[in-house]
Amino acid sequence: MMRPTNPEIQSLIDRALAEDLAFSDPTTGSIIDTAITGLGVIRSKATGVLAGVDVALGVFQRVDPALRTDALVSDGSTLEPGMSIAHVEGCVTSILQAERTALNFLQRTCGIATATQAYVEAVRDYDVRIIDTRKTPPGLRNLDKYAVRMGGGHNHRLNLADGILIKDNHLAALAYSGLGLKQAIELALSQASHMVKIEVEVTSVEDAQLAAEAGAHVIMLDNMDIEQMRKAVEVIDSRAAVEASGGINMESVRAVASTGVDLISVGGLTHSVHALDIGMYLEFP
Repeated sequence: MMRPTNPEIQSLIDRALAEDLAFSDPTTGSIIDTAITGLGVIRSKATGVLAGVDVALGVFQRVDPALRTDALVSDGSTLEPGMSIAHVEGCVTSILQAERTALNFLQRTCGIATATQAYVEAVRDYDVRIIDTRKTPPGLRNLDKYAVRMGGGHNHRLNLADGILIKDNHLAALAYSGLGLKQAIELALSQASHMVKIEVEVTSVEDAQLAAEAGAHVIMLDNMDIEQMRKAVEVIDSRAAVEASGGINMESVRAVASTGVDLISVGGLTHSVHALDIGMYLEFP
């Protein structure tokens, strides 16, 4: 559960409501009597995976604490067209002011969870994990990564402090000082806490072997073709976990999994989200 009372999530909700000027709605304010009460039913209009229902309901509570909210389905559940997800009952003015912001959160998180589940299912018969990246819109990372978990995926680094990942630009900067891949890994190992893993990005089979010999804990195979990946996995020979990364999609993910990599990172889970179709419908006694 992603609790809306979490200070970070509460701040995110507040910023979203401020962006939408939810409390300055001339449409609702000019034509809807504040005495009218009703029931808002949030329903899925597509098949997918539920994620973030409590955050969505937290939006309604933030607009009007007197609203009564009830999640009918728990995060991680499968949604079908027409399925009721949650109820919001009370002042219709408040419900309308919160509606769009709540649905924006919910459609995005469900879209991420649904896409993640599709990748997980595609490689279910391989011993591999689908993981996300840090390619998330500013401010949404914790929520996006929660949605990935609800879809059955796993998280890569949450932030820069979560581990050492030596990428191409780090290596380019070190090369300016005369240091190569092996020296970069050795330097990181000498400076890092024993609690911190070191991952390095490589683009060739030769560098994959060098990284394994130097003691990297995780080796990222960046934009390699399938045959290169197979050879890299072979030369690494279980001395490090192996991550495949770069342009992987639903058409290629099974072939990538067949190479024997341990992790497959998919940036598209969060940077190219296809929102799940979800709506809210008002009902009256």
